[in-house]
Amino acid sequence: MAASASELISGVRRAVVKIGSSLLIDAQTGGPDTARFEAIAGALARWRARGIETVLVSSGAVALGRKRLNLPAGKLALDQKQAAAAAGQTALMMAWNGALEPHGMPAAQALLTFDDMESRRRWLNARATLDALLAAGALPVINENDTVATAELRYGDNDRLAARVAQMCDAELLVLLSDVDGLYSADPSRVPGAKLVAHVAAITPEIEALGGEPGKAGTGTGGMASKIAAARIAARAGIATIIAAGAEDDPLDRLSRGAPHTVFAPETSRTNARRSWISGAIAPRGTLHLDDGAARAVRSGKSLLPAGIARVDGEFSRGETVALAGVDGAVLAKGISAYGAEELRRIAGLRSADIEAVLGYRRGVAAIHVNDLVLEDQG
Repeated sequence: MAASASELISGVRRAVVKIGSSLLIDAQTGGPDTARFEAIAGALARWRARGIETVLVSSGAVALGRKRLNLPAGKLALDQKQAAAAAGQTALMMAWNGALEPHGMPAAQALLTFDDMESRRRWLNARATLDALLAAGALPVINENDTVATAELRYGDNDRLAARVAQMCDAELLVLLSDVDGLYSADPSRVPGAKLVAHVAAITPEIEALGGEPGKAGTGTGGMASKIAAARIAARAGIATIIAAGAEDDPLDRLSRGAPHTVFAPETSRTNARRSWISGAIAPRGTLHLDDGAARAVRSGKSLLPAGIARVDGEFSRGETVALAGVDGAVLAKGISAYGAEELRRIAGLRSADIEAVLGYRRGVAAIHVNDLVLEDQG
């Protein structure tokens, strides 16, 4: 039986919530809709109280910047949009800070680009930052860095960015708050009797056709087509997606009470998606030779610590895939290294407590975390 939104939310440890410009900007003034910001902030605070760590992907910077710079209505040239993003991002963060402060949740700005999400090294750096912010009780507020993004290398809408963020921070759920309840069998504003599609088991060409053309008129850049594209990215990473209306006073709480919505089911589990990605690395960039104790630990499902590394072969950077070999030279696993080759050569055989003394910093106690390891017989 397909899971409902309330069932999905009840088991969530970490979620990404995306909210678009049309829900945050006052159509009359062009400024922040303070009541909307406060409503979303309250809902996020209640989720935090339930133990759900949340990352917020927020649009609105360009729309707010357009007003501050008195830019003309209609489509902006790329340089105008970049200027608007720069001017509007401060206003956007001020609005979120004001809404979140009464709940004791510091807002932490994180601007990402296409390159940040596609470069494995930057991906790991961003993931570590988000983990640290969530551990400190902050609410990461993410937007695409339109000030430096180019037309060729950008997501263009925050729906797909949110899906990549969900994948990056190991979220179980992606929530796209929209100006409609979800995906309909036809455009409900034009076709009387259009039916809400409550559950999508697989994104077929027929489902994609229901999304219409990418983009739409109005404040934002993403339409239903971009939300379906985001749901596909999430589904392939083993993450469920919910599309729901965000204009109510408590949109996230309403989902738990059965408000209308569309659920896109994941295509696989998050664990299997990650294992497939790692095991699919055609040519690991190096090999870590382990002692017997480390080999046993890895086979039993534990992280690889520097103390268990006997030798490092090859040249690789942090975030690249390496092979793990036992004392007999046979490869027993693949994994994503938390340190580069030269760093590992310096700390091989040492206790984790000694990493910082040798390198001057420490990215973690493990050379390869168990979540980034795949045994060869499990690939």
